[in-house]
Amino acid sequence: MQIIEKYFPSLSVGQRERFEKLGPLYRKWNEKINVISRKDIHQLYLRHVLHSLSIAKYISFSSNMEVLDIGTGGGFPGIPLAILFPEVHFTLVDSIQKKVRVVQAVIDALELNNAKTSNIRAEKIKGKYDVFVCRAVAPLSTLIHWTRKNIVFASDNDSIRGLIALKGGDLSKEIDTGYNTKIVEIRDLFEEPFFLEKKIVHVTYG
Repeated sequence: MQIIEKYFPSLSVGQRERFEKLGPLYRKWNEKINVISRKDIHQLYLRHVLHSLSIAKYISFSSNMEVLDIGTGGGFPGIPLAILFPEVHFTLVDSIQKKVRVVQAVIDALELNNAKTSNIRAEKIKGKYDVFVCRAVAPLSTLIHWTRKNIVFASDNDSIRGLIALKGGDLSKEIDTGYNTKIVEIRDLFEEPFFLEKKIVHVTYG
């Protein structure tokens, strides 16, 4: 939890309490359903929570935006972002039902009224969203194929609308998307060695 406060010192009391609850909640659920690697569970705040929040260091969502987390797995990056942006609406989807059950249980325990889940495959998503977020779910070309048709286009915030993917390693074979693509090195946002090769990839469809 200290590492979250290091980079986000202005958390409200409610936000701090919710972040503090994440550790016990995930340890409890991970004993029943393995949604986080057992080698990572003791570094939950660094490798999952803070990693998710790198998006918030890069960009800020506007109130009432609709954000969809594709292939949320254990609820990342969607749950940490929903805690940080209480005025933004988050939908967390995954094709694996047992993972969705865990994520919904965490959302309920945290009383996150701005987050909901859906057990659905990414390519079958319906509805319109302002931003899609994800962590290493699929190649960029596949992610774009899944999300392009579901983006809301409007005159305001079009510089944000699109896909924000957390990825790592060599992306040279992925970045030629045909769309405006920006890569942000997370090591420029967070100093911990874990982030040395981690990146934020932002694709806009305007």
